[in-house]
Amino acid sequence: MEHISTKKVKRINGKTLLVTVDISKGKHTGYCRCPDGTERKPFDFLNNSKGFEEFWQRVCEMKKAHDLEELVVAVESTGPYAEPLLHFLKNRGVRLVQVNPFHTKKLKELQGNSPSKTDHKDPKVIADIVALGHALTVVIPESASAELRRLTQARERSIQRRTALLNQLQDLVFIIFPEFLHVMKDVKSKSAQYLLKNSPTPEDIIETGIDNLTQILKRVSRWKLGKNRAEALYEVAGKSVGVQEGRKSIVLEIAETISTIEACERFIANIEEEMTRYLKHIPYSRCILSIKGISTVTAAGLIGEVGDFKQFRTISEIMKHAGLDLYEISSGKRSGRRRISKRGRSLLRKLLFFASVNTVRTGGVMCGYYQRYLKRMPRPKALIAISRKLLRITFALVRDHSMFAHDYSKLPHQLKEAA
Repeated sequence: MEHISTKKVKRINGKTLLVTVDISKGKHTGYCRCPDGTERKPFDFLNNSKGFEEFWQRVCEMKKAHDLEELVVAVESTGPYAEPLLHFLKNRGVRLVQVNPFHTKKLKELQGNSPSKTDHKDPKVIADIVALGHALTVVIPESASAELRRLTQARERSIQRRTALLNQLQDLVFIIFPEFLHVMKDVKSKSAQYLLKNSPTPEDIIETGIDNLTQILKRVSRWKLGKNRAEALYEVAGKSVGVQEGRKSIVLEIAETISTIEACERFIANIEEEMTRYLKHIPYSRCILSIKGISTVTAAGLIGEVGDFKQFRTISEIMKHAGLDLYEISSGKRSGRRRISKRGRSLLRKLLFFASVNTVRTGGVMCGYYQRYLKRMPRPKALIAISRKLLRITFALVRDHSMFAHDYSKLPHQLKEAA
């Protein structure tokens, strides 16, 4: 769902109408409950403007009939299908909240002591969770932050698409010219893709000749590759065990796959340009970029996934939002290991993890911390610990509108506490 969660919502007061919605693609199911327990039977409404107006009319009628002052609308934080409804409600004086799907699943069996799932049962369960005080408020990203979230997600989808295409390309090449992969090593390289686009078969390599092949490799790789690689490729081409039957069709697909990969890469480059442009509209982006090892793409992704750092009051709130808050399962004398909950935005965790890899390299701003962590925990856990530290520092920099100081002794008192 395209929104962010902040503080927990306490129990609903005596003048509030609680409205819950079970979200689906074609239609939603609404439900209303008054503070005295009076309820309206779950009702369906379409996921369009007419359905939203009907939903709003029913809610307002019940609010007026019971002389209530406030409206709280709760949804389950799953999928994108709730977004149009949330945007419809955001300027109508409604307090929007969300519940964790994990909580819904756990509480569902208490309704009638049955594990059954129905569209008319789920909104009642959501209402019970909100009444218990386990809902989170919703803030919908706006302006540049909203654009950065969309761009970050579009870039992630494009990278996943490109990875799938590269895997497909490797499989196709292995059928007609398996030795190519032994010599060129990586189909992601510009040199490998140029050769596959222009000389995809062993016969094409032989026809090109060593001298021409050498010049091509030098030009495309910017002199990183040369005669030795050309000779090795020419030699294996003469002894290739690639399949002959159906080769023309595979060559055709290889050309199309490479063209699609190039289109993906152009789109990713355009996205990154747009990220840079929108970052300029967010004043505190300079604070995040002051951390050595945090790139423009990472900063844009962090702001996009968080939505607005200033909506979070404490570090623990933003840790939960990222799913980097710690928990353990202990019983009696047994003490469980501490783990991260992972009940937050997975892409935000991914961005922080790769940022931590950049900052722990030799000379990196987190290298010292990382080396100390390695003495008492394995590498993956140490990188997660660095991810948590980076998020705390980023939060403190934005909160205090400060720049990162590599020398810890020069950090303001607030940033020392965050670190």
